Amino acid sequence: GTRLAPKEKLDIPVLFMPDTMKMYEAVVVIHVMRENGENWPYEDSAALNKGLKSSVTVAENGGIQGILWMYPVHGIPEAPQQKLVPAVVRCRARQRVERRVEVLLTGVVPGANAMPATRNSATVNTNKPANIQEEVQVTDGFSTTVEFLYELQYQSNETKSQLGALVGMHLIHRERDTESGIVTLIFNIVFAPNKPMRNKATLVVQCTTGGVWKFPMLFIATEPEVDDVINIEAVGLNKESIVGFKLTSQTR
Repeated sequence: GTRLAPKEKLDIPVLFMPDTMKMYEAVVVIHVMRENGENWPYEDSAALNKGLKSSVTVAENGGIQGILWMYPVHGIPEAPQQKLVPAVVRCRARQRVERRVEVLLTGVVPGANAMPATRNSATVNTNKPANIQEEVQVTDGFSTTVEFLYELQYQSNETKSQLGALVGMHLIHRERDTESGIVTLIFNIVFAPNKPMRNKATLVVQCTTGGVWKFPMLFIATEPEVDDVINIEAVGLNKESIVGFKLTSQTR
């Protein structure tokens, strides 16, 4: 019943208020008809192509009675952003370090924890990892495997270009507590910086059934170890002493 003048704009608000961490799907359908009830003339309405038939309603006399616009909507709930302490991965430049990062996801399985994720946290095990454990499939009790997608997101393209080739991440263990419904994911992070830096990143975890969790991370590369000490011994006052040494470039 909304009337629109020629070239007038119409805003259609869409409200999304999820109660569980799963994806919801809907379609916003807009049906437009002439205010006077007349049809739009169309010479050969019987020969409408298949794509157009789904977006128009044809009257008995052959004219077009209404036009449809259909917009699919995917509602993906995201865990509330809390002031979490970033998981810090620290390494000296030109060295390599491995760390384990553990994150907690709540509300993964619908019904197991009706409230959205409110206890998200990220911790770092600073000990070097032992043998990599086998991955554990997370099930919700109905033989349905819950899979996860994950990636590191950076603040800018410049930061991504600096860290992208220096950081490696792999999911090595996952399990779910049957009582609380909390899913624990353990990642193995490899950091091999080539120069001192301090950059922030965000570990984004998405469940294939819907739901997104974000955890802040901080990568710190400190000054590298001294390569060598050059001793220059004086041969006398006002006389030059020369020491030669070689530098090898890692690139062309």
